[in-house]
Amino acid sequence: MISKRIKEMTPSATVALSGKIADLKSQGIEIIGFNVGEPDFNTPDNIIKKGEEAYRLGMTRYTPAPGTLELRKEICRKFKDDYGLDYNPKEVIVSNGAKQSLINALMAIVDPGEEVIVPAPCWVSYVEMIKLADGIPVIVQMEEKNGFALDVDKIAETITEKTKAIMINSPNNPTGAVYSREDLLKLGKLAVEKDIMILSDEIYEKLIYEGGANVCMAALSPEIKEKTITINGVSKSYAMTGWRIGYAVGPQEIIKAMTDYQGHTTSGANSPAQHASLEALSNSADSVEMMRLEFDRRRKYIVERLNNMEGIKCNMPKGAFYVMPNITSFYGKSNGDVVINDSVDMANYLLEESKIAVVPGVAFEAPDNLRISYSNSIENIEEGMNRMEEALKKLK
Repeated sequence: MISKRIKEMTPSATVALSGKIADLKSQGIEIIGFNVGEPDFNTPDNIIKKGEEAYRLGMTRYTPAPGTLELRKEICRKFKDDYGLDYNPKEVIVSNGAKQSLINALMAIVDPGEEVIVPAPCWVSYVEMIKLADGIPVIVQMEEKNGFALDVDKIAETITEKTKAIMINSPNNPTGAVYSREDLLKLGKLAVEKDIMILSDEIYEKLIYEGGANVCMAALSPEIKEKTITINGVSKSYAMTGWRIGYAVGPQEIIKAMTDYQGHTTSGANSPAQHASLEALSNSADSVEMMRLEFDRRRKYIVERLNNMEGIKCNMPKGAFYVMPNITSFYGKSNGDVVINDSVDMANYLLEESKIAVVPGVAFEAPDNLRISYSNSIENIEEGMNRMEEALKKLK
């Protein structure tokens, strides 16, 4: 009864883990969650008030499929102010989260059998989205010893006559890597030369540390802009994951195709959430900076704690709110009947032994690692690291 495309799809590991944790919590078991890819802060008050205002003003009906004109104009203003880029509202689509913008883009440009290159480690849904669009994912591993930096030469080696697009994410989920201007420019020139589209997922653009700033792929040159679909949204930077507003900007022909597809699936995104997103983009910089500074404090603490644990090696991330400690030194070790053979075993062990939730790296094409989110209070991070350290000491 189930279609072949769904049978061949791997369910989201992060969604499945969240369900398991919810079941444990419902049994009264205290779990410290390092698995969730969302800010632990509430949405800033000024944004919430705009959402409430939308209901009072009767903004509860359908919007145009690509989003309200007001929000699309605001997104154009943002790209102009932030990156000096000129877009018009017909080059913008607002979707039900950045995830929908990504699948819209893949459905619009990928034909059956065409290849999409994905640098790994990568977000859990990229590979499955490509498969759902009848494309072929081509995974290219980035090196942990280089901080998971973008290796354009390795990507170039995988390009074939079937390559349609390259999908990148910077700042990166799950590694926290921030790709350099030099590497992104090199990738952009490669895409122009080979006539390949770039899907640039920049959802974590405001969460960069150590004085860095996001390099917008489309801003690198007019030629690269014509080959780039930029994906973004309000979920991560503005603590609005549940509002479900994402967006994409790019060549008008592609945005039109994405809009046509969205018109037959979900139509326009949530009306009040679009109104609230206007406020997020135009008047919330102070709240974003407050959250960024707190994430930075947690980032430094958790990396120090992890690297002080015997057997753990962890790169210092430059963006987003994740760390990816290497755990291979524990493979083959055990605690009683529990043997750690891979990252899934380690994640299950930590959940059972320490009551902390992390995500196995294999879900992100990173079998040597765990993904740990520091979008949690510093008190919970401290307690969680204490529990993890004690559990690791028991593995012999």
